[in-house]
Amino acid sequence: MIVLKANQDKVLSALQSVAGIVERRHTLPILANVLLRKTGGQLQLTTSDLEIQIRTTAELGGDEGNFTTTIGARKLIDILRTMPADQTVSLESSASKLVLKGGKSRFTLQSLPAEDFPLVQEAANFGPMFSVPQKTLKDLLSQVSFAMAVHDIRYYLNGILFVAEGKQLSLVATDGHRLAFASATLDVEVPRQEVILPRKTVLEMQRLLSDAEGAIEMQFANNQAKFSFGGMEFVTKLVEGKFPDYNRVIPKNHKNSVTLGRAPLLASLQRTAILTSEKFKGVRLNLEPGTLRIASSNAEQEEAQDELDIDYGGDAIEIGFNVTYLIDALANMGQEMVKLDLADSNSSALFTIPDNASFKYVVMPMRI
Repeated sequence: MIVLKANQDKVLSALQSVAGIVERRHTLPILANVLLRKTGGQLQLTTSDLEIQIRTTAELGGDEGNFTTTIGARKLIDILRTMPADQTVSLESSASKLVLKGGKSRFTLQSLPAEDFPLVQEAANFGPMFSVPQKTLKDLLSQVSFAMAVHDIRYYLNGILFVAEGKQLSLVATDGHRLAFASATLDVEVPRQEVILPRKTVLEMQRLLSDAEGAIEMQFANNQAKFSFGGMEFVTKLVEGKFPDYNRVIPKNHKNSVTLGRAPLLASLQRTAILTSEKFKGVRLNLEPGTLRIASSNAEQEEAQDELDIDYGGDAIEIGFNVTYLIDALANMGQEMVKLDLADSNSSALFTIPDNASFKYVVMPMRI
């Protein structure tokens, strides 16, 4: 019988980092398990849902002997969570059982054979590796991920387009009503690579990426992407299909533009949104020299009106939007000022950051 001894917090944090993709109910029962591979004082943990695979290695020190087994991931997390963080826990693996002990507690868990665990077959031909700081990618994802479609039958919209070219990494997401674009500079020049990451992968990456120092390395193949960061390896299937040409969607040369404070605009929209109806999230923006009026109403004949003083001398424009689309974008930007470009009441609006081409947000108008 091989025993692994370690601190509860070390084992728990390693488990939690890989367990996000584990489905509770899956046609393959073993996919509810985590693959544990003990080699000396190292414990390697792997989870998979057949499309995404996450692996991390925890340095637990000391113990001789090796074992490999799979065990219910959620159950193991739930048990460890209830134990004190500084407690030493031991895992003993035998035939088809894993015994977990901590203090005076003892749990005997059913295991499934490691050789039955379906590991994701890694692509043979990945493109060149490139990297950005983890925080950079985390920020880029938060600036565009809200614009992903959720269950669109155009499955290529249920994810984010990654484009690496030259020294630039650009991320694009759209659900057909709005489009978000964000970009960052790479350390190295790379040949053009373009892939669509699935929605589940994006959400999991956002959970795992940290604001701490450290880079994330990326490699793309035709049907797979591989990310390495913070001692973790993340392999995911890609979405097949052709992403819309986002450059055609981004308006050029809108003749009316106004620069205003992001926080006051966001607060005004949040106030006005209170009186929009659940089904119909429309707000009206009235832009006139010096003033922006925001108004909403609902089926109960209730109305909200708000006004912002602005530095604007262009055309008078009245335009309607789904207020959620505006709030989503403004809430995920960190900048103080935002620039709004408009042509007329029927053309899509463009939100950008003044003097900064790294972020663009396009939103279609709504008839109100």
